[in-house]
Amino acid sequence: MAGRSRTELDNGALIVSGQLGKTVQRLRKAYNLSLSDLAEQSGVAKSIISQIERNETNPTLATIWRLSQALDVSIERVLASADDEPFIEKIGRADTPLLVSDDGRVRLAIIGWIRTVEWMQWYDLTADPGGTLESDAHQRGSVECLSVLSGEAEVEIAGEVERIGAGETLRYRCDRPHVVRAVGREPLRAVMVCIMKAAVME
Repeated sequence: MAGRSRTELDNGALIVSGQLGKTVQRLRKAYNLSLSDLAEQSGVAKSIISQIERNETNPTLATIWRLSQALDVSIERVLASADDEPFIEKIGRADTPLLVSDDGRVRLAIIGWIRTVEWMQWYDLTADPGGTLESDAHQRGSVECLSVLSGEAEVEIAGEVERIGAGETLRYRCDRPHVVRAVGREPLRAVMVCIMKAAVME
């Protein structure tokens, strides 16, 4: 929204898809906000927010901007296209971001969708025997799911250690420092999904 002033944003109503109301409601619930809470934080009347969530009004761009600021998301995300529109996207190996540890033993391919990064992240994890992935704490209430496809992994968190092998999944709180190690003789291959506190399962 660079270059757009608040006054310019106030001009006229914006015709939006029926997805807008669902998006605002999902984000509001994700942050455990009541209609009154969101109204207070955004400066948008409670009745207007209620109408937006029920898709009974076409809000101005200024209103959507205020709601996006209060919900701490980009206005582009709030205005995302409707679910029923055709969608397919293919990402090649060369275009998939890859993080590699300093010693080269751990490789983390970011296969999650950029639009979900605020509430869900997922990765393709490969590691040579002895490889270690150390992670800082995520936001409070977050949960990580590690599904091993081949090899063995050891997860250490808050002084507790759990070992899992191929075909097994480990779920654990990741709102504190945690470590994933490749143990055993074979390379580790796993899918790792981090579900943030803001996630809402519908």
